[in-house]
Amino acid sequence: MMMNSLSEETPRGWLAFELSVLRRLRFRSVVNPLAGEPDLDVYLKRWGARVAVNDAARWAWVRGLARVENNDTRLTEDDINALLEDVYVPRHALRNPALARWFGETDAWWFDNLRENSERLGGEIKQALALDLGMMVGDYALSFDPATRELRQPLSRTLARIRETLPAPVHNRHANVSRNTDARSFVADQHGDLLFLRLPAPGASRTRRGTLASWREEWVRGGEDFWSEFEATQTGRLGAHAGTRHQYLRHVEDLLGTAGHFRLWAVSYAESGYFATEELVELLRRLRKVDTIYTKDFSELAGARAVIVTASS
Repeated sequence: MMMNSLSEETPRGWLAFELSVLRRLRFRSVVNPLAGEPDLDVYLKRWGARVAVNDAARWAWVRGLARVENNDTRLTEDDINALLEDVYVPRHALRNPALARWFGETDAWWFDNLRENSERLGGEIKQALALDLGMMVGDYALSFDPATRELRQPLSRTLARIRETLPAPVHNRHANVSRNTDARSFVADQHGDLLFLRLPAPGASRTRRGTLASWREEWVRGGEDFWSEFEATQTGRLGAHAGTRHQYLRHVEDLLGTAGHFRLWAVSYAESGYFATEELVELLRRLRKVDTIYTKDFSELAGARAVIVTASS
């Protein structure tokens, strides 16, 4: 797995490294402004920390609602029946024509109808749970190629089976939150002990069409007409395309400049040669005291070395 998708789907070994570092820190609340996949955040909920996640991508926000903000809500059998009602029945036209680029005709109708049916469920959390299930089914369907497609299970059966295997929501007795806003504003508005910042890969936009999660974004949003405006709103911010390493590091510094009210920072990134760890450490030292630099070699797994720099006020 290439590191340009690290912020979307973290390799298990990398996640284990991040968790092993965070185990050494003392905190009761954590804020993650560029969350992507919330795997790490769910673990932190299990540890009892209050968790606040954010992402500019709507699919990641929805997944954060389902897995982080949600403490105890689950889909019932009636919800599943409502979600799958007439899900294979074609209409006059697809509400979301972009689905035809990702799936065959029958599958496109299934996802189009599932998206519409999800809006009938009561409450934002239940709708998020339904969309999260749909994203997992879509990832499953897209994992097959023409040579293996005959092994694929029907989508409705797959959804039901995935739902049966999902763990219960983690209830950590805190009001956790998931937001879909600008990372800088999110950091400025949130309060907590620890800011966890997993830096996106330099030289590539996390929000650009054609990434691993593009189909999820188009499905959740109901089309593809949003891309130009969406990418324009991210210009000049961490997570958007940066032409040079100096520009990228300025984006990092701009975000961290709003995070002075956090007692602890943990900055995680993949050292791939774009800039040296010393440059990041020097940047952090201009803002506060650097405590420890943790590293682990993932060259064979991901073609990069994992680095986490911790700093405290």
